Amino acid sequence: MPNLFDRDIDCHELQKRVGDISQIAGVRQFTYCRGREAGVRAAEVRTGSGLRYHVILDRGLDISQADYKGIPLSWRSSHGDVHPSYYDPVDFGWANSFAGGLMTGCGLTYLGAPCVDDGEKLGLHGKISNTPAEDVSVSEIIQDTTGSFGVSGTVREFSFARHHLVLRRSIRSGLGESAIHIKDSIRNEGSAPAPFMILYHMNIGWPLLDAGSKLFLRASKTTPRDLAAERGIDHCRTIEEPYDRYEEQVFYHEVVADADGYAHAMLVNRKLGLGLLVRYRKQELPNLIQWKMLLKGYYVLGIEPANCLVEGRQKERQRGTLKFLEPDEETRHELSIIVVEGNDLIDKLLKEHSLK
Repeated sequence: MPNLFDRDIDCHELQKRVGDISQIAGVRQFTYCRGREAGVRAAEVRTGSGLRYHVILDRGLDISQADYKGIPLSWRSSHGDVHPSYYDPVDFGWANSFAGGLMTGCGLTYLGAPCVDDGEKLGLHGKISNTPAEDVSVSEIIQDTTGSFGVSGTVREFSFARHHLVLRRSIRSGLGESAIHIKDSIRNEGSAPAPFMILYHMNIGWPLLDAGSKLFLRASKTTPRDLAAERGIDHCRTIEEPYDRYEEQVFYHEVVADADGYAHAMLVNRKLGLGLLVRYRKQELPNLIQWKMLLKGYYVLGIEPANCLVEGRQKERQRGTLKFLEPDEETRHELSIIVVEGNDLIDKLLKEHSLK
């Protein structure tokens, strides 16, 4: 039964008290009209718990702005939700249309540092975030005892005579729930094996990210990506004030899954009494990458489950860790982004999942 405004209430009773469910929660579609965002289709989801977020239909069904009871959850770049027609695939051009947001998809056939692999010149982080979704649908399901709201669609990465990967994504939240559930299926609809790299780039910003905030997880090993990360490894999970000068730090965590196969990571701000918990299945996403960027104006922490690292496809192939999907092969991913309110509940979940 949903809990709305500190009251347990089923949908039958709720509908006696509102003219339409949109008074409390729901999904609405809209189109941006400003600057480089003009023409971008999006959907806003409100759950009734205070959670609100935007799904960007023309950017690979990324999750952009998100807030909880008026508190922003995600970091936003000054680019905004740029129309995919401005996408620059060369070298680091991807960053010129990187909106930030709660979840940006990277992949599907390559991601990470620019490189040349198998005769292809590859830029940063892949195409999927700059590809419009097809077959988009939104749903509002109201039943006697509960309700749910969702956005779904299909995103294709096609290269003539090379590969054809199809991502089918469903994003759902329950009525009164402070969580976002993502279910992806990725299928190779081409006639040859295709390289497959995917990363869920979750970007947390101020005020949830603040001096004294801390990232909690259960890791058997943490490896710095480079010298900059090596210098910061002793404090990699603790957040400081913004710096005038700061070189990004990236860490690779070998996270231990629970008995059900799920891994967890949670950023906690004790002053706000608020946490953001990321839950995902480790079997399909064995790597957890942490991006720590504390430069003034670029004050962001990335929590990034992935099936690869972020040094480019060429290095992944050289290491023998590059994943492939065979023709007609399909893989499925499940992730949840959960807002946790109250230090007592935070402590309970930290203990339950052995996060430290």
